[in-house]
Amino acid sequence: MKIRDILGQGRPTISFEVFPPKTAENYESVKEAALEIAKLQPAFMSVTYGAGGGTSRYTVDIAAALKNQGGVTPLAHLTCVSSTREKVHQVLAELKEQGIENVLALRGDIPADGRVAHDYRYASELIREIREAGDFCIGAACYPEGHVESENKTDDIRHLKEKVEAGCDFVTTQMFFDNNILYNFLYRIREQGISVPVAAGIMPVTNKSQMKRICQMSGTELPARFKALLDRFGNDPAAMKQAGIAYATEQIIDLIANGVDAIHVYSMNKPEVAARIRENLSDIIK
Repeated sequence: MKIRDILGQGRPTISFEVFPPKTAENYESVKEAALEIAKLQPAFMSVTYGAGGGTSRYTVDIAAALKNQGGVTPLAHLTCVSSTREKVHQVLAELKEQGIENVLALRGDIPADGRVAHDYRYASELIREIREAGDFCIGAACYPEGHVESENKTDDIRHLKEKVEAGCDFVTTQMFFDNNILYNFLYRIREQGISVPVAAGIMPVTNKSQMKRICQMSGTELPARFKALLDRFGNDPAAMKQAGIAYATEQIIDLIANGVDAIHVYSMNKPEVAARIRENLSDIIK
C-alpha cells in the first residue's frame, strides 16, 4: 500500500523507524528487532540507509522482511550524496523486485571522509529521478527548526517546496522536542502552498548520552522542561527510559489533540520502547 493513501485516511496513525545493520554479523538480531516492532501493527515502518549506501543491501532486505514476514507496509530510505546514478537505479530495481513501492528520498549527510558522488546535489533531483523511474510513493525529510546547513528558515522552506514540486507525496520531520516549533512550521509551510501530509518525527530519549550527538548533528533545541528531565533522571538508566517514554507519549497526545495525525517514532531498534509507547496510545490510535 502507498503511504500517501495511508496518511490520507483522516485518522491518527503511528509508524516506526528502524535502521539496518552495518555488518552481516548483526543482520539477524536487527531483523528480529524490526519484526518484533512490526507485531505492534504500525501504519508503516521505515528502514534507514547508511552513509555512502553502505547498508543499501540490508535496507532492502529488512524492508522486504517487514513486508513479507511482518505484514507491514515498508518505507525504504534512499540517499544520494554518495551515490552514483547507477547505484540509485540499482537500488530502485531491487525495491521493485521486492514489491516495495514507498521510498524516502534524502540527500543524506556528508560522510566523515568528505567523499561524495557528483551525480546529485539535492534531494529534489533524486525525487525527480525516482518519479521518472516508476510508480513509487515518494517521501522526503523536512526540518521544523531549519536544516543545519540552511542560512535561514525561509530558504529551508523554499527547498522543501522544491522537493514537493519535484514529486514528493509526503514529508517526515526531523525530531523535535517542543511541539510549538512544529505548529509554527506547519503554519509557515501551508502559507507557502505546501499541502502534502506531514508526519511528525518523535524520538523517545532513553539515555542521556545519545542527546549530545543528536543535538550536534541536527541542531535540535531542547526546551527547559526536557533539559530538567535529563538533569534529574539522566544518570539513572531505568528512570531515564521511563521519563523519556512518558515525554514522547505526552508529545504525541498533544500533537494528535491539535490535529497532527501522522506520528513517526524513531524507535532506535528497541522493541520494548516502541511497545510501551504503543500501549500508552492504545485508545488514542486505534
